[in-house]
Amino acid sequence: MRDYKHSTIYQIYPKSFYDSNGDGIGDIRGIVEKLDYIKSLGVDYIWSTPFFVSPMNDNGYDVADYLNINPMFGSMKDVEELIAEADKREIGIMLDMVFNHTSTEHEWFKKALSGDKKYMDYYFFKDGEADRPPTNWQSKFGGSAWEYVPTLKKWYLHLFDVSQADLNWNNPAVREELKNVIRFWKEKGIKGFRFDVVNLISKPEIFEDDNAGDGRRFYTDGPHVHDFLKELVADTQIEDMVTVGEMSSTTIENCIRYTDPSERELSMCFNFHHLKVDYKDGNKWELQKADYAQLHRLFYEWQTRMQDNNGWNAVFWCNHDQPRIVSRMGDEGRYWKESAKMLATVIHAMRGTPYVFQGEELGMTNAHFSDISEYRDVESLNYYKILLDEGKSVDEALKILSERSRDNSRTPMQWNGGAYAGFSKAEPWIGVSDNYESINAEEEDNDDSSILNYYRALIALRKEYEAISDGKISFVDMGNPEIMAYRRYTDDQEILVIANFAGRDKKLMEAVLAEGYKVLLSNYEVSNMEKIFNIRPYESIVLLKTP
Repeated sequence: MRDYKHSTIYQIYPKSFYDSNGDGIGDIRGIVEKLDYIKSLGVDYIWSTPFFVSPMNDNGYDVADYLNINPMFGSMKDVEELIAEADKREIGIMLDMVFNHTSTEHEWFKKALSGDKKYMDYYFFKDGEADRPPTNWQSKFGGSAWEYVPTLKKWYLHLFDVSQADLNWNNPAVREELKNVIRFWKEKGIKGFRFDVVNLISKPEIFEDDNAGDGRRFYTDGPHVHDFLKELVADTQIEDMVTVGEMSSTTIENCIRYTDPSERELSMCFNFHHLKVDYKDGNKWELQKADYAQLHRLFYEWQTRMQDNNGWNAVFWCNHDQPRIVSRMGDEGRYWKESAKMLATVIHAMRGTPYVFQGEELGMTNAHFSDISEYRDVESLNYYKILLDEGKSVDEALKILSERSRDNSRTPMQWNGGAYAGFSKAEPWIGVSDNYESINAEEEDNDDSSILNYYRALIALRKEYEAISDGKISFVDMGNPEIMAYRRYTDDQEILVIANFAGRDKKLMEAVLAEGYKVLLSNYEVSNMEKIFNIRPYESIVLLKTP
């Protein structure tokens, strides 16, 4: 198994990946059956989103039992087979640990609701009147972050859905319970862990109103979060495993600490600042065109400051919570193929460990749902109501969902041009994107110029060139915010990456002389490399400096 700096990680959302038993829902055996396809990409790890026992109010991120498998997805035997078969292909399985909260269906929470004081202290219960929440904090899914329990005359904290009660990490017994979950899965042969919203686990000792925001400043990168992570990692002996933390509204300073090897916390961090450049005034539910100057500044800042301070990024565009990047910052029409390849190039040549979300390697697009009945995501359904209450028309609210909903990433994987895109023999749990006949794995596998084969080439470059996997990064000013360029280099090797985010030709401030460079990879046919003065719509070029 390669170390994480040389590796590429493939994310699977099992419910939408492949249905092996014809019930319309993807499953663990479906992953097993597609392992050869995943191996063909050249990736080193598979990160699966949760398949534990869950009422599925938040599609598995509301865990009711960390040690057992939701029958919807299969059995423990299926998971053991997945681990074994992936090992045969030198692919490690990474599990998603949702440790900020549990489902309200979890045994611990049920005991808390019965008044068991031990388990009440596993969560945050606060006294109060039925019409007065303990604080004015807002849930990230909309509405108050507190829910009243009449039988206890107390409120409990839920930073996400009302069915996701926040765990009290200040309680050592809670921390020990979660360590035992890690130990259990290590014994099963799991090779790494992704920790969901892990920078929210440390809450303050005293809860108070936030008169300047929604409460997040009190618990984001909270007072004891680094201590808690050090303890978890040390006591479960996962320091040498691949670990990644999802960081909500975090800072570079904290991510440096999370990922500096000397701190012994995590291998790498996800941050989402670069995926907010099309949020109007920072609001996900207000649309605007992506600000490429801001995108450039954010990449520059995160790449260089993490490099200079021994931190490590997880680099990505897509996941199960984000709209499809080709729809968001690319072009679904004339330049669909070119823009999808360009966006991939930008990420995969950067300093950090790249992640590919299922279907991203095919250039899958947003869902284009036209009616609220087609949506399944709890956040989207909540915000649809909120948008209407704010005075938006039905058409306006649906337009926003069509660009922002998490369901955009959760439509079934498009395997072929047959019924239901080859995902299932039955009607899937969520609709298939309407372009599956032309965008699918079978079609692209046999096309040398496909997005799929371009991803395979990019992933191979990371393994071949030390400048990409281990080298430093410096950004190059090309005189236009829509042109991103950077160098990756070691003492012995230098690679130059140029990418055009614009859907039109762009003139470079300076010519890139061909002499001394050779093309490693391009999303266009490159016929004349004497000088590059102009770059075509969504063009990307990876150049190797030769002696």
